[in-house]
Amino acid sequence: MRLVSLLPSATEIVYALGLGDELVGVTFECDEPPAARHDKTVVVGGRDTRGMTPREIDEYVKSSLAAGGDLYTLHADALAGLAPDLILTQDLCRVCALPSGHVEDALGYLGCRADVLSLDPYTLDEVLGTIEQVGAAAGVPDRAAALVAALRDRLDAVAAAVAGRPRPRVAVVEWVEPPFTAGHWVPDLVTAAGGEPVAARPGARSVQTTWDEFTAAAPDVVLVAPCGFHLDGAAEQARAVRERFPAAQVWAIDADGIVVRPGPRLVDGVETIAAILHPGAVAPSGAARLC
Repeated sequence: MRLVSLLPSATEIVYALGLGDELVGVTFECDEPPAARHDKTVVVGGRDTRGMTPREIDEYVKSSLAAGGDLYTLHADALAGLAPDLILTQDLCRVCALPSGHVEDALGYLGCRADVLSLDPYTLDEVLGTIEQVGAAAGVPDRAAALVAALRDRLDAVAAAVAGRPRPRVAVVEWVEPPFTAGHWVPDLVTAAGGEPVAARPGARSVQTTWDEFTAAAPDVVLVAPCGFHLDGAAEQARAVRERFPAAQVWAIDADGIVVRPGPRLVDGVETIAAILHPGAVAPSGAARLC
């Protein structure tokens, strides 16, 4: 089967299922594993926002969407040339990836036949369900079931390690200029790690808010996990906002690696957050930094 992934989390799922050799197309943002972006055909491009501040990125995104523009460019001819059997995409967030409707329109125009599977989880449990969806669509349901079982075993181990301990109040900042709440599955990560999510929207979209909402929630721990950034970028932003939370620990976390992409590494995120909230209960991962 010839697979194309139009979002980084789906690329991670494909490799976790042992289907890397069947993957023929990816996006310019697919960086895990690193070989994916170099060994496969890039069929979705977009603006390189490196060097832009969070405020500049926010303004670019909002102005582009307000003007009816697209943040991503589908290289339709290249996609058709790959003759895919299955395309993995999403309708969850126009800021994060190309919507599935754009893909289906392009395939219809080009006369390209391929199944399109849209992965749109809002909770941690639904993220695990998307792994099973991909496994079923790609013909490897047993592999998917085994992977999900192993991930659930790790979540159960964290739950046992933090059971009976006080649950710190945890605010996750998904963007800093302007501030955005934690949404979708991110509050679930905090809960699974033995914390109480505050200033959050479990199972719902992240929304712009104010710093007053965060401070009024009186968090014990603040996790700065800006979408689109790894640990170094998150740490720079965490240092910029830590004075807003004099009574809380402020941590930077590898957002793109283990928090915001809905794939198998979210369980790494749960383990990392648990190590922050309950030192000694879970081994630290190195994917977070106290600021």
